[in-house]
Amino acid sequence: MASEAGTQPQSPTASASRLQSLDVFRGITIAAMTLVNHPGDGRTVYEPLKHATWHGWTPTDFVFPFFLFIVGVAITLALSKRMDAGTPRRSLIGQIVRRSAIIFGLGLVLNGFPYYDLSTLRIPGVLQRIAVCYLVASLLYLYTGIRAQLAILLSLLIGYWGLLTLIPVPGAGAGLLTPEGNLSGYIDRIFLEGHMYRITKVFDPEGILSTLPSIGTVLLGILTGHWLKKAPNGTRCTLGLAAAGALLTSLGLAWDPLFPINKMIWTSSYALFTAGLALLLFAACYWLTDVRGYRFWSKPFLVFGMNAITVYVLSGLLSRVLTLIRWTDAAGGALDLKRYLYQQIFLPLADPINASLLWAISYVLLWLGIMWIFYHRRIFLRV
Repeated sequence: MASEAGTQPQSPTASASRLQSLDVFRGITIAAMTLVNHPGDGRTVYEPLKHATWHGWTPTDFVFPFFLFIVGVAITLALSKRMDAGTPRRSLIGQIVRRSAIIFGLGLVLNGFPYYDLSTLRIPGVLQRIAVCYLVASLLYLYTGIRAQLAILLSLLIGYWGLLTLIPVPGAGAGLLTPEGNLSGYIDRIFLEGHMYRITKVFDPEGILSTLPSIGTVLLGILTGHWLKKAPNGTRCTLGLAAAGALLTSLGLAWDPLFPINKMIWTSSYALFTAGLALLLFAACYWLTDVRGYRFWSKPFLVFGMNAITVYVLSGLLSRVLTLIRWTDAAGGALDLKRYLYQQIFLPLADPINASLLWAISYVLLWLGIMWIFYHRRIFLRV
């Protein structure tokens, strides 16, 4: 990672390479990700702050696809600027591969910290999926045009539907979309045995086959970036974003009865549905901050958005450290620093479920404070 000193973001136009609204939207997403990933007590959490158990969705299930959608928009805006400036394609490929490798490596660091038992190290993960999707989608952007990108998107989503519904799984048959019986999980068990998410056990939520529709989510962001570059004015651009968002949301819901919306295996209906919602929220951010100039509300999210990967990695590491500092209390029970702080500071303030939420909110505010210092010292850590 490198530290870059930059000027405070200015108001860009729809065709600019960096939109303040995109950083704000990224900040909203990473703040939400921090909130849902770090409750005070994982057993006492409000239902909307949990992932859906299987089919269906909660607000928490929107967070990761929103981030991948943002990655796609940023690919178009950033790479088009570099290509227009005459940067050779070979140089861009080197930068893309390097960045993907660093993000993937950071994911492995988070998964294994601090023990790194290679026999059980989880290989997939959030950052690993971001890295793979970024790599593939960036190369597609460099070597294909809008029509080809749309065709690839449709092939990925329809093809994934066909794979999961038509190819039989030994012992389960074809089209059985259960945790144990779906094709995506079956492939994970073959190639990732001993290296999957320990909670789900029979599949990995960032597994191998389900990466295909995840790339589709990024491609939807890339196509959005094309619209942002070509739209003639902010109002028409906003209306186009909102209309596309409503259409994709409706298509995802319409597909749901045939191919249920499911974050765990990233079904094609889920990819469309969440990309549609991402477009609607991004349209609101774009209209408020870049078209109308109403930015009084956006500074905290801008601060998060300018250092999103940094927040994700460091907040994950600190949370792990807090659980690793352990001792035996006076009653002979095991205690770690996180539980001690939670019990001593937050539980006396509220009932368990609200105390758990209060811890999560405080954790978000802690990282907002740290990133606020980074922002005002113009420290933006990029990979």
